[in-house]
Amino acid sequence: MDLSKRQEQIIAIVRENGPITGEKIAELLNFTRATLRPDLTVLTLSGILDARPRVGYFYVGNQTASVFGELLRKSLVRDYKSVPIVVHEQTTAYDATVTMFLEDVGTLFVVRDGGILCGVLSRKDLLKLAIGQTTLKEVPISIAMTRMPNIYTVKPETSIYDAGKLLIHAQIDSLPVVIPSEVASGQWEVVGRVTKTTITRLFVELGESKQV
Repeated sequence: MDLSKRQEQIIAIVRENGPITGEKIAELLNFTRATLRPDLTVLTLSGILDARPRVGYFYVGNQTASVFGELLRKSLVRDYKSVPIVVHEQTTAYDATVTMFLEDVGTLFVVRDGGILCGVLSRKDLLKLAIGQTTLKEVPISIAMTRMPNIYTVKPETSIYDAGKLLIHAQIDSLPVVIPSEVASGQWEVVGRVTKTTITRLFVELGESKQV
């Protein structure tokens, strides 16, 4: 299992100081507890660290890490992706907000005709519009979304492990799953999504030794 530099720093701190709370780890690394939460989750679920309520994190070792990592590398996005929640690029910010609320998601994928990915819209993007006192019913989401090619994507054959690393690296909640468009050369069609919930669900399945 390949670890990030920050995850290696966390392991070193826990080995030397454990048991130690997440807040103390964050303090020593000069990060917020929320920033370290994904790393602590990965290290705990992989068996390198363990945690006890009101006690903190302590080092266990990586006896199971190689097996766990191999399972994640063999698990492909195409087998775990969810239905993408998409809106057209001409959708207003107001309608996008309603869609986000009704679908209970934090990210919308913006498409043009043919399902071609052209943008990603997050809660933060809509919040910026609202704070700016913009009339949401009159503003198209195209002015607030992140546009291609500045969008992180994965393909159906991408491993769940690599998708999880990308989510952490990019500090985002959701990734569009794309395939080459059959109607527009050089463009990408959205066929699914992978979220932090997707990754967490797989971790739980592996932890319960379910067939995945």
